[in-house]
Amino acid sequence: MIEEIKKNINASLESFLERIRKEYKLHLVDPILFESIKEFTLREGKRIRPLLLILSYQGYSNETKKLTPDIYNASTCIELLHNFMLIHDDIIDRSDLRRGKPTLHKLLKKAARTKEQEKLGFDLSIIAGDIVYALAIDAFLSIQAPAERKEQALKYFIQTAAFTAMGEFIDILHGVTDINRIKERDVFLNYTLKTARYTFECPLVVGAILAGADHDDIKKLSELGILIGQAFQIQDDILGIFDSQKNIGKSILSDLSESKKTILVCHAHEKLTKKKDRTFLKYFTKAKKSYKDLLVIRKIFIQAGSLSYSLKEIQSRLNNAQKILTELKMRPGLIDTIRDILLKLFQPSDKIGQNNGVNLPA
Repeated sequence: MIEEIKKNINASLESFLERIRKEYKLHLVDPILFESIKEFTLREGKRIRPLLLILSYQGYSNETKKLTPDIYNASTCIELLHNFMLIHDDIIDRSDLRRGKPTLHKLLKKAARTKEQEKLGFDLSIIAGDIVYALAIDAFLSIQAPAERKEQALKYFIQTAAFTAMGEFIDILHGVTDINRIKERDVFLNYTLKTARYTFECPLVVGAILAGADHDDIKKLSELGILIGQAFQIQDDILGIFDSQKNIGKSILSDLSESKKTILVCHAHEKLTKKKDRTFLKYFTKAKKSYKDLLVIRKIFIQAGSLSYSLKEIQSRLNNAQKILTELKMRPGLIDTIRDILLKLFQPSDKIGQNNGVNLPA
């Protein structure tokens, strides 16, 4: 069932892109504009956001009701919102890779010859990202649903985009703020706004709203999405330090080079002795970090217990999320499917823990 839904999600994306090519005539503005957006959008990915939206919708729909094209349109808008976020995030982070291929600004810098190729790529990608967000709204408006549900879901979708931008705003500020002023609660606020809301909470909630779920379950789905999203971002921070470039599809030094204030970082800074903390900060605050610096920081995170602490924080949230799943009035079969999908997402952190002598607690 999951593979069939993913296949239909990809088909919906392709169909939508063909429709907007004709309606918006992006290819006539410049062929590279449409082709780059299309290539970026159709790159192979987990499609976790549109998948969760559809499963949530199914969980509160009549069991015999078939998934219609307009529900896949709803899933398309969630995926386009994701791509919009990725495009702008890659510009901010100056990333070279996304899903194992060049980022959009790397592709668009070839749109014309100029003395400032990099700037051209950044400028054009900002505009392309804005276009993708507008297309996401277009996809949402094509949903066929009762007006009240559709309006409520659209408002939630737009709020999510705003909250995610707020998270990016905080993330940038944290990057230039002294580490002594960043507390764990600040990091989790960032995780909630930047990752949890649009990756997990919004798809689950929007799908439920469109299907007519009651207020109590929508509230529980929101709590579930935040818990899973925070855990997912902790794992992402772990992978950004301990995984390989091949597995994560972007530069292994990207997060470290930005000196991101993660749970790993905050915990190590708080728990290390003054002498060891000075050593840690010496490497962490370096303007340009090498792979050798990464290895030193990895070792410090393990010795400080920061990796173990972060893994426990993941597991704590997964345990609470599973408890919420048992309380939902969603169809049991769909609850089991969603649980399996969510837990599978956290296999990489389990592997990282085992590879570094830290077992993910039960």
